[in-house]
Amino acid sequence: MNEKKEKKKIIARIKNLAWQRKEILSLSPEKALDTILDSPQSAALVHSLSEEDFYFLIHDIGVEDALPLLRLASDKQWEYIVDLEVWEKDRMDLASVTTWFDLLFKIDPNRFIKWFFDQKTEFMEFYLFKNIEIKIRETDEDPSDFDDAFFTFDDTFYVKFLDEPFDLESDLSDREKTTKNRRDDFISNFFKTLSAYDPFTYHKVLLETCSVMPAETEEEAYRLKNVRLAEKGFLPYAEAVGIYQPLKVQDFKKQPTKFITSEPERKLFFPVPFYHAGLLEQEDYFTNALKKIEIDDVLEQIQIEFAALCNLIISADQKKIREKDELKSVVKKACGYINIGLEKLTEDDGDLDAGRCAAVIQKCPLSNIFKLGFGLALELKWRAEKWQEKSWFKRNGLLLGFWDQDRMGVLGGLLIKKPLFYDNYKTGVLYREFVVIQDIKDTENILNEIIAFDEILSLMNIEPELVSEGHLTYKNMVLTLWARNYLGLSEELLPLPFDAFRNFFNDLWAGKDKPRKTSLTMKESFLNWLSDKTGFTHYEITQKLGQTLENLFNEIETEIGEVSGEDLDPRYIHLFLINPDN
Repeated sequence: MNEKKEKKKIIARIKNLAWQRKEILSLSPEKALDTILDSPQSAALVHSLSEEDFYFLIHDIGVEDALPLLRLASDKQWEYIVDLEVWEKDRMDLASVTTWFDLLFKIDPNRFIKWFFDQKTEFMEFYLFKNIEIKIRETDEDPSDFDDAFFTFDDTFYVKFLDEPFDLESDLSDREKTTKNRRDDFISNFFKTLSAYDPFTYHKVLLETCSVMPAETEEEAYRLKNVRLAEKGFLPYAEAVGIYQPLKVQDFKKQPTKFITSEPERKLFFPVPFYHAGLLEQEDYFTNALKKIEIDDVLEQIQIEFAALCNLIISADQKKIREKDELKSVVKKACGYINIGLEKLTEDDGDLDAGRCAAVIQKCPLSNIFKLGFGLALELKWRAEKWQEKSWFKRNGLLLGFWDQDRMGVLGGLLIKKPLFYDNYKTGVLYREFVVIQDIKDTENILNEIIAFDEILSLMNIEPELVSEGHLTYKNMVLTLWARNYLGLSEELLPLPFDAFRNFFNDLWAGKDKPRKTSLTMKESFLNWLSDKTGFTHYEITQKLGQTLENLFNEIETEIGEVSGEDLDPRYIHLFLINPDN
């Protein structure tokens, strides 16, 4: 009976800590720090934070201001910070090791020594091997036999700092001088504390440092770091990049389902990362599905899975994410492609609702839903690349600017390594991740128009290299050639004489009232000319480019429809190539 009561008390405390940490992580960094330090269970509260949340919290607060939290942190939280901070790909960054070891040592020297004994012995010995030279004084040697750079704490082991990590042939920058001084102070203080704490262990560490095999030790430290971080979703790049391997719907349905427990007796009592899910701001199918999940244990398991997916994306993109704003972009990317995947899964089954999405994310791994969504963007990228290799515009040595700003933007977003949606600052940025399936469809429609127009141009026997002045685009090229044909000029791609363009301008409109509209006769003339040049019928041209051509005539009306013939100025006309001197 007492055992059951005690167990209930423990469960109640764990639930209370979970509630407190959720509240704390919703506060501003300054308020979160004050709330933790004012808590009577501050150590327990810090330990209850997942390693990911603790890492982001101290960076949001500022490392120097977060020293009280680092003092309260668990060894696993310390280790997680070091794992993320001191590696550049597969190489150890000695300057970062110095920064963090010095910081942790100053917080609590005795605890740092114990942590070093228990978990970081080989790691520390490799770091020392890279930074110091050790000599042992023989009985017949005098201390004066060693140069002045050596120092000792026991008159037996003499240590000198190595300058190899720093380029002393040139002047050190202020940052390098600070790092060097910090390293010298840290190692000196570490040895002083260690020799006083346990002289025997001090001698053992120095002897082992002399015999370190650097390549093998660094490789093993890197392997162990990868094992620890893999539990959080941080896989090595070669494995993490698999998150961008696309899945088709038919392949998705063959994937195994995941296991989520909702049984009370199997409740999971471990820290759940809140930072990642807490940054889900947009309203979409994925976030609405999360709101539909009423069982806390199930929601927490999906939060853990979502955090692992975000960490996997960070590894695949080879980024260092330290602050909330940086993490927000990763969360938005993960959420966007999951949302697209959910829309695609139910695209043919009618309306998509939050309840159905909630069932899908409880059954299917989020990583597979992400791959399905990303695969749609990747298919567009592959299609654009395949077309570009054989396109008319590339064969003629034209640049992406030929497709004018909007279409150039769409192509530019598809032809980079990881495709992006061309937003053109509608939400404040030029490019962003695809977040809804409509982004995919809009991009696909524009790509279809570009490919169709390129096919039309390939049948017209045009020599674009004749244009030496002005910015050539598909719009002013086609419209200029049509105008030249209409005016009875040669079919070469040359700028229109200005006087001739005035005559064309007067014939272009259906009436004299402003804003002017293009006459149906002129549109028919354009279709006749295009049909003669390509061999396509009016119907075929309309099927391929109907809306594109309609938009083109709308642009003509917008650009010069309000202008009188007497006020025409070639400098402000971009849809036709015009020679201002004639």
